[in-house]
Amino acid sequence: MVKIVDVAAYVIEKYEELTGERLDEMKLHKLLYFTQRESFAVAGRPAFDGVFEGWKFGPVSRDVRNAYCEGEIMYETNEIPDDVKYIVNNVILEYGAFESWKLSSLSHREISWVNARRGLGEKENGNRPLLLDDIREDAKKVRPYDHVWDMYYDEFDDFQEGADKG
Repeated sequence: MVKIVDVAAYVIEKYEELTGERLDEMKLHKLLYFTQRESFAVAGRPAFDGVFEGWKFGPVSRDVRNAYCEGEIMYETNEIPDDVKYIVNNVILEYGAFESWKLSSLSHREISWVNARRGLGEKENGNRPLLLDDIREDAKKVRPYDHVWDMYYDEFDDFQEGADKG
């Protein structure tokens, strides 16, 4: 399976290509989380292998945090499959214009983050993992949008929801 740091490297590269701006670390983590959620919504499966923790500012991957420095992943990464690139591209087009703090606020509404934060104070960082089953639940409230075709997935004649496939 694809590793989260490989997807992170692609997100950084594609975000800069599309916006002309450097991607800050907080936004990177949120875009990765939304990629994972979107993959469940579209394909019924995770986009990558990696764990998010319920930090106070939203989902964070410790692996990405350890690999990220000054706008780059600090070691060689592998190419990711086209289907994952496609999901990442749609997520960047959907959420990339939002400020990091707005994405953090959006992530605080996610069942997976709320469940990982149970029993923690507002200022506690937290290190409990977001469960894939909870991210799958978060995906059920998403209506995926295809920015290439400029329509929602459920408007395609042959679309069957990812949850039905998985």
